[in-house]
Amino acid sequence: MQGRRGFLKKLKFNPTKINTLKQGLAFHQHTVSNQNCKTNNVDVKDRKDDELDVEHPCLTDFEEKCPPGGENAVVFYTTSLRGIRKTFEDCSRIKFLLDSFKVSVHERDVSMDKGFREELWNMLGGRVIPPKLFVKGRYIGGADEVVGLHEQGKLKKLLEEMPSSGNIIGNNVCSCCGNLRFLICSSCNGSRKVYEEKGCDHDHDDDDDGDDDDHHHHEFCIKRCNDCNENGLIKCPSCS
Repeated sequence: MQGRRGFLKKLKFNPTKINTLKQGLAFHQHTVSNQNCKTNNVDVKDRKDDELDVEHPCLTDFEEKCPPGGENAVVFYTTSLRGIRKTFEDCSRIKFLLDSFKVSVHERDVSMDKGFREELWNMLGGRVIPPKLFVKGRYIGGADEVVGLHEQGKLKKLLEEMPSSGNIIGNNVCSCCGNLRFLICSSCNGSRKVYEEKGCDHDHDDDDDGDDDDHHHHEFCIKRCNDCNENGLIKCPSCS
């Protein structure tokens, strides 16, 4: 009987111990809550930093390779040839993106002028194919890289400070070349050949009276036209 009473005394209600237990539980919950808040704050900070990286990409993150005249311009190497379908479609896709941002673009068609192709090969150190995009002397990349930057929202930021084309898409058409950026050479009509006249003076004694008459003979030779490129084209003076 005494043993049972001792056991019941141990189970006797003790308000002090209960209050201490409550205080300990409350402290534990508060500590866990603070830790969760700190973790959430770190996550939010990381997300904000990632968002800032997307919103404010830097051109200095890209390799420095500057096309001739491209220090403060957007230079786009492309091709208008449809022989390789994927290459042509990639070029068309990047051209559409650039047009949608309404920025002024120096478009260089390697199929129209081998000088553009040699520029591109010299800069990138090999026989690369378009499309290739450069912004303010920095190499942005080819089709995959440019499309990837656009999907991340970074391409628009890279082009923000570039000069505007000043026209709405579809109305920005050159009156001289129709946006082909080349014209047929007026010196050779695209044949790449010009005729040059040579004059040769010969002295002849053909008359019976012995008088000397000067006879002027005209000769023509074919020369390579120096005004146009290998395709018989010249750059459009209005938009190139």
